Amino acid sequence: MASSVKKPWGGRFREDTDRLVEEFTESVSFDQRLALHDLRQDLAHLEALKRAGVVTEEEAERIARGLSEIEAEIREGRFVFRAELEDVHMNIEAALREKIGPLAGKLHTGRSRNDQVATDFRLYLRDEIREILRLLHDLRRALVEKAREGLEIILPGFTHLQHAQPVLLAHHLLAYYEMFRRDADRFQDTLRRTAECPLGSAALAGTPYPLDRELTARLLGFERPSRNSMDAVSDRDFVLEFLFDAAVTMMHLSRLAEEIVLWMSPEFGFVDLPDALCTGSSIMPQKKNPDVAELLRGKCGRVYGNLLALLTVMKGLPLTYNRDLQEDKEPAFDTADTLRASLKVAALLVRGLSPRAERMRAAAEEGHPTATDLADYLVMKGLPFREAHEVTGRIVAFAEERGLKLWKIPLEDLRRFSDLIEEDVYEWLSVEGSVARRRTYGGTAPERVREALAQAEEELSAEELP
Repeated sequence: MASSVKKPWGGRFREDTDRLVEEFTESVSFDQRLALHDLRQDLAHLEALKRAGVVTEEEAERIARGLSEIEAEIREGRFVFRAELEDVHMNIEAALREKIGPLAGKLHTGRSRNDQVATDFRLYLRDEIREILRLLHDLRRALVEKAREGLEIILPGFTHLQHAQPVLLAHHLLAYYEMFRRDADRFQDTLRRTAECPLGSAALAGTPYPLDRELTARLLGFERPSRNSMDAVSDRDFVLEFLFDAAVTMMHLSRLAEEIVLWMSPEFGFVDLPDALCTGSSIMPQKKNPDVAELLRGKCGRVYGNLLALLTVMKGLPLTYNRDLQEDKEPAFDTADTLRASLKVAALLVRGLSPRAERMRAAAEEGHPTATDLADYLVMKGLPFREAHEVTGRIVAFAEERGLKLWKIPLEDLRRFSDLIEEDVYEWLSVEGSVARRRTYGGTAPERVREALAQAEEELSAEELP
């Protein structure tokens, strides 16, 4: 079936667009979320047209009133987006024409949908990044609050998912604080690089109208206009950066979620979550499942997929605009929605965690976690580390054979392995002593962790959110 809707580019065509082609190529079903950004851009462009003498003061006022009416309809949910009008830009232009007549056509002077959509998209992502930065701030604050509660709790640190060395729970949680701090830094950098305004680049070569691009950039909150019109309409690096930043953040969220899932299992038993943050089983009445954390872990995959999808779209595109770029929005929209929801849920999970301190402490004593301390003790007595490592390994094997913890081995048995070992060795073999000795900057010693907490709290208090 042929379409009967007049297209803005239809003058050169003798046939209407095939209905299937219309359905295949329309984007308004998803790019309508750019509508308010498009209206902001319309008003900035209108001001530039007025100052350039393209529209009169009276014409500008009429156009602005029409745009204001459209904005009210969109905010109130009364605006009807029509798929046959292709995209959000043409829907707004058509609605403006219905309100003020042919004068609406003047608004498109000196611009193309190419620079229009690039500008809208930057405006949208800048808003999304600002919200994500606020959510990252809240998640980091939740981690700091929970870390302060865990200053006295010792648990095993792991390598290869095997007990390694004892650490403070606060130290463990602050490791995630550092991950999300880096994520915030990356988003801040991306926010800075989205601060170029493509408007005025037109289709690809610029425009003959004397439009003040510095003005429109300033009116829209950008720092500067883009430097090259061809690059401006075809660049999607800013979207890829956003997707990469989001993918790394989701990876960190997935790691946190994985540990919550592990820690809630009976085999670990390190934490509990409130019933409100868990679900049950349709068949097993006893179950309390950390489904929220599992789903948080699972959503990482879709964000990875969105990044790869757009990288693949972009890899072979010649300059400048190509319709392939219509495929840039859905991955970005889905990623923004997923990341926002995930950050909110993660903060909720962190605040809901109830550490089981006794179980953590008991687990910290399993697996000879102070073996490295014993080797360090021997080094302090003058033995080279590699020899100390070997001696300690033999002592661990001895403890394993007899089912003893290192600090339970009698002194006379320890001295069979090295006559350097004396009574003071037991000061080195407790988990509290092990934790307390890790005093290097960034270590798990209580005084260092308190310093790290104070630094994190100061950073959060001083952080200026955009």
